[in-house]
Amino acid sequence: MNKTEDTKKSAPFHLFLLFLALALVLGGCAVRRTGEDFGIERAVSPVDFNGNGVDDYTDFLLGARADAERAPRYDGAYQESGYPPEDVGVCTDVIWRAFREAGYALRWMVDRDVADHPERYPLIAERDDKIDFRRVKTLRVFFDTYAVSLTTDIDEIAEWQPGDIVIFGENTHIAVVSDLRNAAGRTYILHNGGQPRREEDYLGRDTVAAHYRFDASKLPPEMLIPWTGA
Repeated sequence: MNKTEDTKKSAPFHLFLLFLALALVLGGCAVRRTGEDFGIERAVSPVDFNGNGVDDYTDFLLGARADAERAPRYDGAYQESGYPPEDVGVCTDVIWRAFREAGYALRWMVDRDVADHPERYPLIAERDDKIDFRRVKTLRVFFDTYAVSLTTDIDEIAEWQPGDIVIFGENTHIAVVSDLRNAAGRTYILHNGGQPRREEDYLGRDTVAAHYRFDASKLPPEMLIPWTGA
């Protein structure tokens, strides 16, 4: 076979690869919409807890996205300090890191509630502030108590807003809602299940168990504990 014949035979394959790459690029752009594309007004928190000029919901989003961009290695091992290093984490670590961005020490908020209301947490046999806040089932109780519960219907697209919190399955996975949406208007999810892409079109892949919006203006002041780095 001469060089000309070889080139002619390989040309259709190269053309296929070119069209495939173009489809992937255009397809990716097509589904990455925001609420504005669907006429959805973005929810703004009445609270800016850390006083940085950014409302809490946006801070939750930014904190979760920062964690997603770091893509920490999935590892839920017990940490003697309570907090895993920034390059390590599981789904619950996305949540306290999102809250940290807004100035909240979620670890100590959860620990205070566990200490004051142990009857709410029957699954906790022995209180341990180093791990309790890193368990989905504990966070489910905390958010059931202190956050605003919202629809679990993923097709009520206007009710899903950036910075919301969502729990999946049998209280086995937790995530933060992104400001990106797919072609149907469903929000992307920021989460860590060890998957390569941490901000993705995930709603519909797992059962939604609970959906929350954390409005600090509705909490008693003693439950609002600021982040101090420890």
